[in-house]
Amino acid sequence: SGKARTCLWTSCSFPSGPICVEGNIASGKTTCLDYFLNTSNIQVKSRLQSALMYQDPQRWGISLQTYIQLTMLDKHLSAMTAPVTMMERSIFSAKHIFVENLYQSGKMPEVDYIVLSEWFDWITANVSLPVDLIVYLQTSPQTCHERLKQRCREEEMVIPLEHLEFIHRLHEDWLIKGSSAPVPAPVLVIPADYDLQKMLHKYEEHREKILTATNS
Repeated sequence: SGKARTCLWTSCSFPSGPICVEGNIASGKTTCLDYFLNTSNIQVKSRLQSALMYQDPQRWGISLQTYIQLTMLDKHLSAMTAPVTMMERSIFSAKHIFVENLYQSGKMPEVDYIVLSEWFDWITANVSLPVDLIVYLQTSPQTCHERLKQRCREEEMVIPLEHLEFIHRLHEDWLIKGSSAPVPAPVLVIPADYDLQKMLHKYEEHREKILTATNS
């Protein structure tokens, strides 16, 4: 509520929601979160990682996406332990990006997609899940593909450029065009194709805008 957003942290019984960092695979989300964790009084909630999704999405899609939806819900609802909470992705991108990707690419049967969608619709209709700001690290699929090759995580070596292009389009449709699904918060777009030092400079440039979103 508006009252919750304007009260002091020390006296606020109902803190507002997290700041969610969104973007493609290898867009720099962990680097962004680590930067603010190391330089600010914030709480960071990281997401579930699973190699199974990349290795066999048709076999594990419904199981993992159900579990991801549950763990994301838990992260959204868990207590805030600092004046600002930042999250890697959100329950919203889990549905609008990754469930949609599996379904639209033919890797998830329609019945599984309907079940996940019904659960998501019920959750968002019956549970308050405020988000104060979405920080969208906007990268080209080519940059993400190069970064994946450089960081050499075994589970990510199977990810083709086409997959990153599809994930990129879903992010753009949702967060830039607003054509695929409602956006739950204002979006701050940070171009993120740059090297590490320039990205750290960009995070510092946007520090006040990001960390004061909770009180705006």
